[in-house]
Amino acid sequence: MKIDVSTLPEDSEQLKQILLEILERHDRETSILHEQVRHLRALLFSRTSEKTPVVNNKVQLPLFDMPEPSDVEPADPGVEVTGHTRRKRGRKPLPEDLPRIEVVHDIDDKDKVCRCGCELTRIGEEVSEQLDIVPARVQVIRHIRPKYACRNCEGVQDEGPTVKVAPPPAQIIPKSIATAGLLSHILVAKFVDHLPFYRQEKLFARIGLELSRASMCNWAMQAAKACQPLLNLLQEEVLAGSYIHADETTVQVLKEPGRKPTSKSYMWIFQRGDPDRQVLIYQYHPTRSGDVARNFLDGFRGYVQTDGYSGYDFLDQVDGIRHVGCWAHARRKFKDVVRAQGKNRKRGSADKALGYISRLYSLEKKWKKTGLVREEIHRLRQEQSRPILDDFYRWLVKRSSQTPPKGLLGQAISYSLRQWDRLVGYLEDGRLSMDNNRAENSIRPFVVGRKNWLFSGTPEGAKASALIYSLVETARANRQEPYNYLRYIFEKIPLAATLEDYEAMLPWNIDPRQLIGQLGGD
Repeated sequence: MKIDVSTLPEDSEQLKQILLEILERHDRETSILHEQVRHLRALLFSRTSEKTPVVNNKVQLPLFDMPEPSDVEPADPGVEVTGHTRRKRGRKPLPEDLPRIEVVHDIDDKDKVCRCGCELTRIGEEVSEQLDIVPARVQVIRHIRPKYACRNCEGVQDEGPTVKVAPPPAQIIPKSIATAGLLSHILVAKFVDHLPFYRQEKLFARIGLELSRASMCNWAMQAAKACQPLLNLLQEEVLAGSYIHADETTVQVLKEPGRKPTSKSYMWIFQRGDPDRQVLIYQYHPTRSGDVARNFLDGFRGYVQTDGYSGYDFLDQVDGIRHVGCWAHARRKFKDVVRAQGKNRKRGSADKALGYISRLYSLEKKWKKTGLVREEIHRLRQEQSRPILDDFYRWLVKRSSQTPPKGLLGQAISYSLRQWDRLVGYLEDGRLSMDNNRAENSIRPFVVGRKNWLFSGTPEGAKASALIYSLVETARANRQEPYNYLRYIFEKIPLAATLEDYEAMLPWNIDPRQLIGQLGGD
């Protein structure tokens, strides 16, 4: 810090005051820098989960860190239990639907005679079960189409012999060696189990099959193209609702025209928030521009819940859309303050803010457990959540004038105040969530897969991945087993001719037990 001595006053009191102000400013700036360093260290080395540790059904608070009264939920009064039946410990029984192979271990015939000379009578049996597994069974399906011709017309020169043969079976990828079963296995391995094609190539090689990663990639893109009508229906279902979650994450595409291989692209997700019908749409775009969300939501009317990214700011100006914020992001800002303060910190304003937010989440958790309907939750939020929010807002306004804006705490307070109108939006409807975690959780499978396959080769491949993720994750959200569902639609799509045919393939229109029965009969 440089000081121009010539500008200092000669009066000692004024000089003392100026020096004190300089020292105070220096201390504030130094404190902010130390806080930033601790925050960066926490991001690198500390646990990233935002959940408060729980031990024996009790919140595990930090050692030597006493909570404020408002931060701790009142203890349950408890219920006196006079007696109960203890559940027997042991292994869970193996699923009844698994096939059984019986192996009988009998004693020798000579041992079936008693000492008295009489033949022993079978009075029962001891049965134990073990779980066995057979490696993937690979088979070849030979499609045989008999050809028929007329011997009587064989010598006719004008028209030639009449030959008849059955048409080839309809396939999702014509003239391909990949059946619906193989294609489903490959796509589930990549998009559910996160196994890149090059690893699957090695797995197939171990059982004697030569399936190149190029072939698998080509099959995935052709399958995605054939499923486009289904994706169109799913997108219509998202927009037909009245509540949507939106989020985005980065993805790297190597061969994108006009862009460097290291450029960031984005995978967006739009999820229908209505609990009666779960739909997830993934979309690849080379940009994070708000125009992506603007184009997707064109014509939508209802609630849209997002994080605080500025690309969603346009939602506040769209008629018919209520922009709802995310309390998880607001909480995260105050969590960063706590992490940056280190182990020997004292409880302060960040803990007070987290106490308010914790009380709000505790109410939501309690109401969710009791299974209350939408109208009842809305009423309870007005009666119990709104007073907490009003108190929290007054506290934030007061602390904002007492906190340096450049510090982590100042940034957390400023973020909450800027987002306040969106943050309290969830009070307006009992269906709405406090946070956007549903979208973040839905985009997590893509993020986990990205750690394994790192990047997409082309924009076309990224778009195909987005479509398959949409199908797989929507199926899982509707309690469909991904392999069973993909195999079912891959078999039906080549035969689909009408809109009704495609609508019948939507996950909520299919009984999962129906798919298991069909697969079992193959």
